[in-house]
Amino acid sequence: MECMPEALQNTPPGEEVITLAGAFADRDAWTAEGWCSIERALEVVGTRSAMILLREVYYGATRFEDLVRRTGLSEASTAGRLKQMVADGLLARRPYQEPGVRTRNEYVLTPRGRTLFPVVVALVEWGSSLKDKPSGVRLVHTGCGAPLVAGVRCEKGHDVSLPETEARLAREV
Repeated sequence: MECMPEALQNTPPGEEVITLAGAFADRDAWTAEGWCSIERALEVVGTRSAMILLREVYYGATRFEDLVRRTGLSEASTAGRLKQMVADGLLARRPYQEPGVRTRNEYVLTPRGRTLFPVVVALVEWGSSLKDKPSGVRLVHTGCGAPLVAGVRCEKGHDVSLPETEARLAREV
Protein backbone atom coordinates (compact mmCIF):
# COMPACT_ATOMS: atom_id res chain seq x y z
CA MET A 1 0.00 0.00 0.00
CA GLU A 2 3.01 2.31 -0.03
CA CYS A 3 2.14 3.64 -3.50
CA MET A 4 -1.51 4.27 -2.50
CA PRO A 5 -2.37 7.98 -2.44
CA GLU A 6 -2.77 9.33 1.09
CA ALA A 7 -6.41 10.25 0.41
CA LEU A 8 -7.16 6.57 -0.28
CA GLN A 9 -5.27 5.39 2.81
CA ASN A 10 -7.67 7.45 4.92
CA THR A 11 -10.87 6.24 3.23
CA PRO A 12 -13.50 5.61 5.93
CA PRO A 13 -14.71 2.00 6.31
CA GLY A 14 -17.73 1.31 4.14
CA GLU A 15 -16.53 3.70 1.45
CA GLU A 16 -13.87 1.30 0.16
CA VAL A 17 -15.67 0.07 -2.92
CA ILE A 18 -14.98 -0.33 -6.61
CA THR A 19 -15.64 2.82 -8.63
CA LEU A 20 -18.14 2.27 -11.45
CA ALA A 21 -17.11 4.08 -14.65
CA GLY A 22 -18.37 4.70 -18.18
CA ALA A 23 -21.67 3.06 -19.12
CA PHE A 24 -21.22 0.89 -16.04
CA ALA A 25 -21.61 3.93 -13.75
CA ASP A 26 -25.41 4.12 -14.09
CA ARG A 27 -25.92 0.99 -11.99
CA ASP A 28 -29.73 1.15 -12.12
CA ALA A 29 -29.73 1.19 -15.93
CA TRP A 30 -28.59 -2.42 -16.32
CA THR A 31 -28.48 -5.79 -14.63
CA ALA A 32 -25.47 -8.07 -14.35
CA GLU A 33 -27.64 -11.17 -14.33
CA GLY A 34 -26.61 -13.64 -16.99
CA TRP A 35 -23.39 -11.98 -18.16
CA CYS A 36 -21.44 -11.27 -14.98
CA SER A 37 -18.06 -13.01 -14.87
CA ILE A 38 -18.43 -13.56 -11.11
CA GLU A 39 -21.72 -15.40 -11.75
CA ARG A 40 -20.11 -17.51 -14.47
CA ALA A 41 -17.20 -18.41 -12.19
CA LEU A 42 -19.53 -19.37 -9.35
CA GLU A 43 -21.52 -21.61 -11.69
CA VAL A 44 -18.30 -23.61 -12.13
CA VAL A 45 -16.67 -23.52 -8.66
CA GLY A 46 -19.30 -21.94 -6.42
CA THR A 47 -20.08 -25.00 -4.34
CA ARG A 48 -18.39 -26.33 -1.24
CA SER A 49 -17.99 -29.73 -2.89
CA ALA A 50 -16.22 -28.26 -5.95
CA MET A 51 -13.79 -26.29 -3.84
CA ILE A 52 -12.90 -29.10 -1.44
CA LEU A 53 -12.42 -31.48 -4.36
CA LEU A 54 -10.12 -28.91 -5.97
CA ARG A 55 -8.28 -28.57 -2.66
CA GLU A 56 -7.59 -32.29 -2.58
CA VAL A 57 -6.50 -32.40 -6.23
CA TYR A 58 -4.15 -29.47 -5.54
CA TYR A 59 -2.80 -31.52 -2.58
CA GLY A 60 -2.11 -34.42 -4.94
CA ALA A 61 -5.14 -36.71 -4.66
CA THR A 62 -6.16 -38.10 -8.04
CA ARG A 63 -8.14 -41.26 -7.40
CA PHE A 64 -11.87 -41.33 -6.79
CA GLU A 65 -11.69 -43.33 -3.55
CA ASP A 66 -9.06 -40.96 -2.12
CA LEU A 67 -11.15 -37.94 -3.05
CA VAL A 68 -14.23 -39.43 -1.36
CA ARG A 69 -12.27 -40.32 1.78
CA ARG A 70 -10.38 -37.04 2.08
CA THR A 71 -13.37 -34.77 1.44
CA GLY A 72 -16.03 -36.64 3.40
CA LEU A 73 -18.40 -36.29 0.44
CA SER A 74 -20.64 -39.16 -0.55
CA GLU A 75 -19.64 -41.25 -3.56
CA ALA A 76 -22.66 -39.93 -5.46
CA SER A 77 -21.80 -36.28 -4.73
CA THR A 78 -18.16 -36.82 -5.60
CA ALA A 79 -18.99 -38.59 -8.86
CA GLY A 80 -21.44 -35.90 -9.93
CA ARG A 81 -19.17 -33.01 -9.05
CA LEU A 82 -16.12 -34.63 -10.72
CA LYS A 83 -18.16 -35.20 -13.88
CA GLN A 84 -19.13 -31.52 -13.90
CA MET A 85 -15.56 -30.37 -13.20
CA VAL A 86 -14.32 -32.45 -16.13
CA ALA A 87 -17.07 -30.98 -18.36
CA ASP A 88 -16.09 -27.48 -17.21
CA GLY A 89 -12.46 -28.15 -18.10
CA LEU A 90 -11.01 -27.89 -14.58
CA LEU A 91 -10.03 -31.55 -14.39
CA ALA A 92 -9.18 -34.23 -16.91
CA ARG A 93 -9.71 -37.97 -16.61
CA ARG A 94 -6.59 -40.07 -16.99
CA PRO A 95 -6.92 -43.86 -17.19
CA TYR A 96 -4.84 -46.05 -14.90
CA GLN A 97 -4.85 -49.76 -14.13
CA GLU A 98 -3.52 -51.69 -11.20
CA PRO A 99 -2.56 -55.33 -11.82
CA GLY A 100 -5.59 -57.62 -11.85
CA VAL A 101 -8.10 -54.76 -11.62
CA ARG A 102 -10.17 -53.09 -14.34
CA THR A 103 -9.02 -49.80 -15.83
CA ARG A 104 -10.21 -46.78 -13.85
CA ASN A 105 -9.86 -43.03 -14.19
CA GLU A 106 -7.94 -40.65 -12.01
CA TYR A 107 -8.51 -36.90 -12.02
CA VAL A 108 -5.78 -34.36 -12.73
CA LEU A 109 -5.72 -30.58 -13.00
CA THR A 110 -5.93 -29.10 -16.47
CA PRO A 111 -4.26 -25.80 -17.37
CA ARG A 112 -7.65 -24.16 -16.73
CA GLY A 113 -7.82 -25.81 -13.30
CA ARG A 114 -4.32 -24.56 -12.47
CA THR A 115 -5.40 -20.97 -13.19
CA LEU A 116 -7.48 -21.17 -10.00
CA PHE A 117 -4.31 -21.38 -7.89
CA PRO A 118 -4.39 -17.66 -6.89
CA VAL A 119 -8.03 -18.10 -5.84
CA VAL A 120 -7.11 -21.12 -3.72
CA VAL A 121 -4.25 -19.17 -2.10
CA ALA A 122 -6.62 -16.28 -1.35
CA LEU A 123 -9.21 -18.65 0.19
CA VAL A 124 -6.57 -20.36 2.35
CA GLU A 125 -5.29 -16.99 3.54
CA TRP A 126 -8.77 -15.59 4.17
CA GLY A 127 -10.00 -18.80 5.83
CA SER A 128 -7.04 -18.74 8.21
CA SER A 129 -8.11 -15.28 9.37
CA LEU A 130 -11.52 -16.54 10.51
CA LYS A 131 -10.22 -18.01 13.78
CA ASP A 132 -8.37 -16.52 16.74
CA LYS A 133 -5.32 -18.66 16.10
CA PRO A 134 -3.89 -19.95 12.84
CA SER A 135 -5.22 -23.34 11.89
CA GLY A 136 -5.21 -25.61 8.91
CA VAL A 137 -2.56 -25.51 6.26
CA ARG A 138 -0.04 -22.76 5.60
CA LEU A 139 1.07 -22.42 2.00
CA VAL A 140 4.72 -21.38 1.68
CA HIS A 141 7.21 -20.74 -1.11
CA THR A 142 9.39 -23.84 -1.56
CA GLY A 143 12.37 -21.67 -2.50
CA CYS A 144 12.54 -19.49 0.63
CA GLY A 145 9.92 -20.79 3.07
CA ALA A 146 7.96 -17.53 3.23
CA PRO A 147 4.16 -17.77 3.43
CA LEU A 148 2.22 -17.17 0.22
CA VAL A 149 0.01 -14.10 0.15
CA ALA A 150 -2.74 -13.27 -2.31
CA GLY A 151 -2.80 -9.89 -3.95
CA VAL A 152 -4.19 -7.90 -6.83
CA ARG A 153 -2.01 -6.25 -9.46
CA CYS A 154 -2.71 -4.51 -12.74
CA GLU A 155 -1.10 -5.80 -15.94
CA LYS A 156 1.70 -3.24 -15.47
CA GLY A 157 2.63 -4.77 -12.09
CA HIS A 158 1.20 -2.19 -9.68
CA ASP A 159 -0.36 -3.47 -6.46
CA VAL A 160 -4.00 -2.31 -6.51
CA SER A 161 -6.27 -1.82 -3.50
CA LEU A 162 -10.06 -1.89 -3.48
CA PRO A 163 -10.59 1.91 -3.63
CA GLU A 164 -8.04 2.11 -6.49
CA THR A 165 -10.18 -0.19 -8.62
CA GLU A 166 -12.53 0.94 -11.36
CA ALA A 167 -15.11 -1.26 -13.10
CA ARG A 168 -15.89 -0.61 -16.76
CA LEU A 169 -17.72 -2.59 -19.37
CA ALA A 170 -15.22 -4.84 -21.17
CA ARG A 171 -15.87 -3.13 -24.51
CA GLU A 172 -14.83 0.22 -22.94
CA VAL A 173 -11.43 -0.98 -21.74
